[in-house]
Amino acid sequence: MKNVTYIILTLVLSLNFTACKSEKKNNTENTSTVKKSTAAYSLKEATNKINFTAYKTTEKVPVGGQFKTVNITSGGEGNTIKEAINNTEFSIPVSSIFTKDSSRDFKIKKFFFGVMEQTKLLSGKLIIENDSIGYANIKMNGVTEKVPFTYTITNKTFAMKASMDVTNWNATKALASLNKVCEALHTGADGVSKTWSDVALNITSEF
Repeated sequence: MKNVTYIILTLVLSLNFTACKSEKKNNTENTSTVKKSTAAYSLKEATNKINFTAYKTTEKVPVGGQFKTVNITSGGEGNTIKEAINNTEFSIPVSSIFTKDSSRDFKIKKFFFGVMEQTKLLSGKLIIENDSIGYANIKMNGVTEKVPFTYTITNKTFAMKASMDVTNWNATKALASLNKVCEALHTGADGVSKTWSDVALNITSEF
């Protein structure tokens, strides 16, 4: 009888110990928090909008779009907005493209970016040169090229404008692929189908 009582008592104590241990672990998990930046300005916590304008037909009709996701991979913090922007490294998933037309989005992802090599991401680094200009080293299709930009800082908003010619990234084949699949839609009044190689960038960060 003593042995039975001893066994039961041991089991009860073991269960209580296990329950307490599990509860303690859960409490630890519930109280864990993500560390936030203590810098005055942080791009990770800013509202970043990456808008672009491409062009079709010989009349150069604009087609607007944006990338919904940008990841800050290095830097992006500072005591001033210029410090936060300067030397920031970033990556943009091409899958996050958005032009308000799902069919167009699919074609751009498959017949433009999909034709390139190693281009699931656009990546780069921002360099501020003075109070109005800078440049971005942008990598696409395995090629890194320098893209000059102009910028302004108004209140807590950084706004930059730039233009890039995709043929500088060896994207002529990708551009032809996109133009072929969009031939009818990119044909103007003159009967010519054209997809322009230059793309305008308009990027803002609201801190």
